[in-house]
Amino acid sequence: MLSGMAPLTGKTIALTAERRADEFATLLERRGARTVHVPAIHVLPLVDDSDLREKTEGIIANPPELVVISTGIGFRGWLDAAGTWDSRDALLSALGNSRIIARGPKARGAIRGAGLREVWSPATEASQEVADHLESEGIAGVDVAVQLHGTITEWEPTIHLSDALERLGAEVRAIPVYRWIRPLDQQPLIDLLAKILNHEVDAVTFTSAPAVASLLSTAKDNGLLDEFLTALRGPVAAICVGPVTSAPLDALDVPTRMPERARLGSLAKYVVDVLRCE
Repeated sequence: MLSGMAPLTGKTIALTAERRADEFATLLERRGARTVHVPAIHVLPLVDDSDLREKTEGIIANPPELVVISTGIGFRGWLDAAGTWDSRDALLSALGNSRIIARGPKARGAIRGAGLREVWSPATEASQEVADHLESEGIAGVDVAVQLHGTITEWEPTIHLSDALERLGAEVRAIPVYRWIRPLDQQPLIDLLAKILNHEVDAVTFTSAPAVASLLSTAKDNGLLDEFLTALRGPVAAICVGPVTSAPLDALDVPTRMPERARLGSLAKYVVDVLRCE
């Protein structure tokens, strides 16, 4: 690289996130990159979800002993939905009477951002680590509310935390506050796959396991899965925000790379470190 040249000059990076994509793109473009943004998932708003409202009212009326928050976006969405029902303060008050576990740094940040504190958080974002911790504490008979992680797909080698806790004897209230779908218009993802297969991008970035699962499903549906995996095992770097995000690719023997901290700023800096050496 010539002296004074931005470190990502000449590099093209694909972004698959729906949220904060503009912020992420700006961080990369300031370093000289060209970005291609194709959201791989769409998160559904739950403001009008009658089931969520009913379960929220139940938590306010009878706070559980323990609450497990699985995702930052899900927790914030839950609070936003409660706000539209004029129940946000009551929900926060109820949660403040419960012990809270955060499944990873994003969930922890959302909890603290709402003025609450968690009693424990795993070193990783793995649901299994949460289940193991609660098993060691003794969870049988405990009233637990679990904010669901979202849809579990064929690509995600993860446990369904609410099911795991039920098997351990907990009395589980499942709270579905985060749901996602694949884009209805699949053509942009198909076009992105073509760019990856033709090595027109230097890296693909992922900030959630559902985004990975969505792109894998699109590749499979279009008979491109083997070629897609070959590209990611070769010249196109798969860069993930953390180990939960990378898990579907890890299970397929795709080499993945990630920063030490699961943060967007850390991910942008890490992309520079990876690509400036190639």
